[in-house]
Amino acid sequence: MRVAVVGAGLGGLALAQGLRGTGIEAAVFERDPGIVARFQGYRLVLNPNGFAALRACLPTRWHPLLNEIVMDASAEQLILDPQLNEIGRLGASRTGIVVDRQVLRHLLLTGLTVHTDAALTGYDVLADGEVRARFARRDPATADLLVGADGVNSAVRGVLSPQTTPTDTGVRFVIGRTPLTDEFAVLSKAYGSKIAGDDVSLLLGAMRFRTPPKQAAEELAPEVTLPDIGDYVRWAMILPPDGATADLTAQESVLSTMRGWHPQLRALIEQADPDNSTLLSIRVVQPGPRWAPGPVTLLGDAIHATSPTGGNGANTALRDADLLRRCLIEVDEGRRNLLGAVDDYERQMLDYGAEAVRSSLEKLPVFAPEAKLS
Repeated sequence: MRVAVVGAGLGGLALAQGLRGTGIEAAVFERDPGIVARFQGYRLVLNPNGFAALRACLPTRWHPLLNEIVMDASAEQLILDPQLNEIGRLGASRTGIVVDRQVLRHLLLTGLTVHTDAALTGYDVLADGEVRARFARRDPATADLLVGADGVNSAVRGVLSPQTTPTDTGVRFVIGRTPLTDEFAVLSKAYGSKIAGDDVSLLLGAMRFRTPPKQAAEELAPEVTLPDIGDYVRWAMILPPDGATADLTAQESVLSTMRGWHPQLRALIEQADPDNSTLLSIRVVQPGPRWAPGPVTLLGDAIHATSPTGGNGANTALRDADLLRRCLIEVDEGRRNLLGAVDDYERQMLDYGAEAVRSSLEKLPVFAPEAKLS
């Protein structure tokens, strides 16, 4: 069985790794001109289900390495004012496993066949049931199953389910990262909490590696090459309506809202790497009606993109990868046919994916009351 995965994000790569581990042929096609063409290095919090799905997709020999490059997450989820005084609570303490997206992506890329500069232009289902994917600047690829794991702007979804389109919530935010030094020790209680200013919210999260990733890979899995990065603080500010202007950089947009804030909060933004600070919009994809069954399906943000306030986007994509992996193993072992396995995957995925989007949108007004949810 041959599987073509469109999109080299975490979900698509996890699926390809999971299939590779069972001997199923999986090739990944990525529209970016290079695998590191865009910076993708912010921390993620994986819940127990998401982390279990990730482990299931990785070779067991890499599990010790994975355990060494993550950290336990535990945050009280306080609400603080700009001087770091507690003024409320967001809810129950949050726990999970923290992982760096850039590090995890390099781990997932190890050993895979990834074709870059491969922008999908369409696909055809052939008479024999196979599917042929067409690309702008490379030859077509034929597979038994085509998986669209190509994000919010999914080209695969555009053909398979054109009525399913992204919704812009109207919320804009800046995200960045700053090396975690002793200077920022005073901010420790703010990690995992919300700092509420006038019309803005600043969210901080620490990434502390048990062992530096490059060193951990050299010691535990020499065939894996991981980035040489150190501990850092991931920060994100949800901007007020029209808070971003074309004449300001991402960092300047944030600092312009922080006059009079605690000096260490301002220093955190001032010392951030400008190349890793960017303005983003919050868009969601809500699963619509089922499409016609066939040898094409969707995974992750391509079909259920969530607001980051739900903390479940990566977790849901990894859950997709593991579920589809298990369904395809049954096909490869002759225990069921391909279309039946894909149908089973889609029924479950669309159900919990829709719930993940709903849950994330329910939490968004806590951070951005102006969000457009309908």
